[in-house]
Amino acid sequence: MTGSVLCAGLVLSACGESGTSSDKGKSEGKITVATAKGDLEVPLKPTRVAALDNTSFATLKAFGVKPVAVPKQLLPAGFDDWKNDSSIKDVGTHREPKFEALNAAEPNLIVGGYRFGDHHDKLSKITKTVDVSPSDEAKGGYVASLKTQTETLGKIFGQEAKAKEIVAALDKAEAAAVGATKGESVFLGVASAGKIDNGASRIGRLTQPLNLKNVLSAEGEESTSVHDNSGLAPETIAKLNPDWLIVLDRDAAVGAEPGTEAIAAEKLVNGMEAWDKTTFRKQDQVIYLPGDFYLTEGIHAYTDAFDAVAKSFNAAG
Repeated sequence: MTGSVLCAGLVLSACGESGTSSDKGKSEGKITVATAKGDLEVPLKPTRVAALDNTSFATLKAFGVKPVAVPKQLLPAGFDDWKNDSSIKDVGTHREPKFEALNAAEPNLIVGGYRFGDHHDKLSKITKTVDVSPSDEAKGGYVASLKTQTETLGKIFGQEAKAKEIVAALDKAEAAAVGATKGESVFLGVASAGKIDNGASRIGRLTQPLNLKNVLSAEGEESTSVHDNSGLAPETIAKLNPDWLIVLDRDAAVGAEPGTEAIAAEKLVNGMEAWDKTTFRKQDQVIYLPGDFYLTEGIHAYTDAFDAVAKSFNAAG
C-alpha cells in the first residue's frame, strides 16, 4: 500500500504526524502564540492555510489569505470566490468533516476551533492546528476575545497593522452603540423553523457590553440552543413588552431544518398578532441582523451589528 493510501486512515493512525510545517508548504520561520490549548509554535506567514473557523474567514480574507481548504457549506455571503475555486478543497462541515480531503490539501497551518473545536486532536495529526476562536468564557467575554483573535492572527500572518485597523473599527462601533443605548429593554430572538425563540444564548454576546436590559436571560441554555424549540410563546414576550427587538434569522443562513419551512424573520415578526401592542412594534424598534450572521459571528460581523444598533437607537432618539 502506498503512503497516501495509508494516510487516508489518518484518524486512526499517526500518519499525519509527519505533516508538520517543515515539510508542507513554506513559511518565513516560526512564531509562538497563545491559543485555547496553551502557547503554540506555528509557522510565520504560512502559505498553505486551511481555514475551518468561520469566525476567522473575513479576517483572513482581509489579510489577503487564500486558503487551500475550507468547509464550503459554512461560507457566508461574499465568499463565492472561495466556494467556486476548485483549487480550494472542500472539507465538509464540523458535523461531517472530510479529513482525507483536508490532508490532501497539504496545509502547513490549520485555523481550527469554534465549530471544529471538537476535532482539534484529529486535526493536529494532519499539521499544526491553532485554536484562537472567540469564546464566551474568555476574559472580557466574546467580543473582547474577537479582538484577541484578530491580533493573534495578525501576528501569525505578519498583518499586525491591518489587525490593528480591524480592531479599531470594532472599538469605534462598540463605543457608539454603548453611547446610544440608555438602559432600554430588549428581546433577543432567533427565527427558525417558523418560530421565534429566545436567542439570548447566542446573540446575548452583542448586548453584553451595551446599556441594554435583556427581558429573557440565557440562564440554563447552551450556546447551541438555537437548534432547539423551547416552546416560548409570543404572548410571553408581549407581557414582558420590551422596548426593542433584535432578531437573528438562522434559516436565512443555513436553510430550514428537515420537515420545516423557512419563513423570513421579518414576515414572522410582522405576523405575530400577540405583539401588536408591544412598544417595539408600535414604535418600529426592530433590528434584523444580516441574514448570514449565524455563519459569520466574527469581528467584522459584530462591528456591523454594533453600527446597526448605534444607528437605530440614535434615530429613535
